[in-house]
Amino acid sequence: MGVDERDPRVPEPELDGKGLRVAVVCGRFNSHVTLRLLDGVRRGLDSAGVPPADVEEVWVAGAFEIPLVAKTYAEVGKVDAVVAIGAVIRGETAHFDFVAGQCAQGIQQAGLETGVPIGFGVLTTEDLDQALARSEGPGGHNVGEDAAHTVVEVATLLTSLRRR
Repeated sequence: MGVDERDPRVPEPELDGKGLRVAVVCGRFNSHVTLRLLDGVRRGLDSAGVPPADVEEVWVAGAFEIPLVAKTYAEVGKVDAVVAIGAVIRGETAHFDFVAGQCAQGIQQAGLETGVPIGFGVLTTEDLDQALARSEGPGGHNVGEDAAHTVVEVATLLTSLRRR
């Protein structure tokens, strides 16, 4: 079985995002990639039934700033989930090494501390070609779309668990 193949014994989630309020925190740095991810997030939320009126999009400078804004959205209580999107592409300096890991850790910590699901749609790639391959349009692989589906799945699961 290949890396991307799913075992038929593992159930696929039924995504029902009706009634969910979602914030999308987008990094401006590498916007030629993050705009593609944002298109994917919009497609993913739409296909899961989240009305556009229940989605708030905000832009920050880059991936390093995403965790704080995502955590603040989660703490304020006006959203049920957050999708974080950005693109950190390795370059000639150590910038990648400092930003990519801190962004991922910060997003995870924000979700754990607040109990609000935060979808990780931040690309951390070796080069632009990899980033473009992970942010394709409709019918292709788009990490933003994946992150949107993930937060809808987790938000509905958490709601179900908390009602028990």
